[in-house]
Amino acid sequence: MNYNLNKLSEQAEKTSTLAALKKLLQLISHEKRTLILATIIILINSTLNLLGPLIIGRTIDKYVQIKQYQGVLVASGILLSMYLVGLVTSYLQTMLMGGVGQRMLFTLRNAIFNKLQLLPVDFFNQNKAGDLISRVNNDTDKLNQFFSQSLVQFIGSIATMTGAGIFLLAIHIQLGLAAIAPMFLILIFTTLVSPWVKKTNAKNLKSVGGMSAEIQESLNNFKVIIAFNRRDYFRKRFDGANQQNYKTAISAGLANNIFMPVYSLFSSIAQLTVLVYGIYLIGTDFSIGLLIAYLSYVTLFYNPLRQLAALWANFQTAMAAWDRISQILGLDTNLINVQDTIAEPSLTLLEFKNVHFGYADDHEILHNVSFKMEAGKTYALVGPTGGGKTTTASLIARLYDPNKGEVLLSGKDIRSYDDEVRSQKIGFILQEPFLFTGTVRENILYGNALYKDHTSEQMEQVIADADLGSLLAIFESGLDTPVTSGGDSISLGQKQLIAFMRAVLRNPELLILDEATANIDTITEKLLGDILNNLPATTTRVIIAHRLNTIENADEIFFVNSGEVSRAGSLNDAMDMLLKGKRVS
Repeated sequence: MNYNLNKLSEQAEKTSTLAALKKLLQLISHEKRTLILATIIILINSTLNLLGPLIIGRTIDKYVQIKQYQGVLVASGILLSMYLVGLVTSYLQTMLMGGVGQRMLFTLRNAIFNKLQLLPVDFFNQNKAGDLISRVNNDTDKLNQFFSQSLVQFIGSIATMTGAGIFLLAIHIQLGLAAIAPMFLILIFTTLVSPWVKKTNAKNLKSVGGMSAEIQESLNNFKVIIAFNRRDYFRKRFDGANQQNYKTAISAGLANNIFMPVYSLFSSIAQLTVLVYGIYLIGTDFSIGLLIAYLSYVTLFYNPLRQLAALWANFQTAMAAWDRISQILGLDTNLINVQDTIAEPSLTLLEFKNVHFGYADDHEILHNVSFKMEAGKTYALVGPTGGGKTTTASLIARLYDPNKGEVLLSGKDIRSYDDEVRSQKIGFILQEPFLFTGTVRENILYGNALYKDHTSEQMEQVIADADLGSLLAIFESGLDTPVTSGGDSISLGQKQLIAFMRAVLRNPELLILDEATANIDTITEKLLGDILNNLPATTTRVIIAHRLNTIENADEIFFVNSGEVSRAGSLNDAMDMLLKGKRVS
């Protein structure tokens, strides 16, 4: 399945802004009441602003020209009251929409993170972590900024502009038509330019994600960069990503600011038209006060348009960010559970039936593989580097599903097991163990609800009963030894020991060890061997190793190479296969 977000973004460009906006509004449908209340307050505020020019024009004609100052004072009091109410409504609408923006940000980030947890390993193989981080942090914040800051102005500007247009036409229809005629040219310009603005902002957001990915990758591998004295390589890669981001940021800045000067030009043309035509009409049925009011309404009509110029660019940026977010939210896992099947009575714990698998559709790694593993036995997978050993183990643990064929666990399709049940039955110690920042205790108990309420003393007893006490003694502060996921608080070998204890304490029916002893010393390796030998007799062990002493006691050895898995027979036969680099019958 294609999980490459960069390729999906090319398809997303064809999605209309209206369709994207509908999906976004569905996500925040629970904010409907707040949005309606905020809209009502915005309309009240816009109405108060629209009444001002009418009152001012009427005051000039009826009171100022005849110097009736009492009427001027009354009108001034009314205007002051209106502006104070406008101040309160402005504060309320900002507060309400700010809350909507923050809650939407919270909801979006939760939705993305929860979706990421549901997606398969295949998704993370096809996408860089830095780009995903940028989507969770940067893109969601672009949406938050629009909803909490720009949307209030956006709705208010549209309401004010609409109301001003109605007043312009109601006061004098011919002059009103002349005043709003430039707006149609603005609409045509906006319609033509908006897709380019959205596309340009999408490229900028993509480059930000690319730069974030480059930084994350370089920092993760900084030890290697220092060891090989290749800081120049680091600088070159970062400079390339930074240059790309600079170019797209410049393009996005130009695109986002193209509306303002064009809108200002047409606004000035409209005001000049009204002034000339209005002066011509004075002396007929048009007064000076009405002309002043009319000019104010033209300003109220085109000033929001100028604001919309900036807001529309922000809207296009928000929609581009939403496209990148919705790409993740629209994905589904390709690890689909099937209906529970009836287990076939058998001594076989695990079986591959005509399994075909490839990470890419055009390149198959395993071809028609079939084999069985019985409960309680130890199996070794050997073969040259790149032969498919880890891929086979990943299929056993259901990190991936076969393209064709079946994997059976205890006589049932492995896809019929609930994720929690399957992970309880199968333990997997990875070649590169991942630990969370915390303590040894927290990492050992990760995903193991059985001991979550145990005290440290109780846990130490559980570890001793599982013959793991010798491993815990290696850590200076025992269960309280601090651990950092990417730091040097403990060695790589100690990390593997923690992963080993974590897997064994789950009491799995099948335990996979992928080069689990690669980074530990000979004495500790012997300790692990003794612990493995003391596991329950029903536990099946699958060992992937290059060191022959690790697999010499295996009950059966499988040779994995060139897409095939075959029985190797004795250890000497496995040696011959490795030396020849091919399968023997």
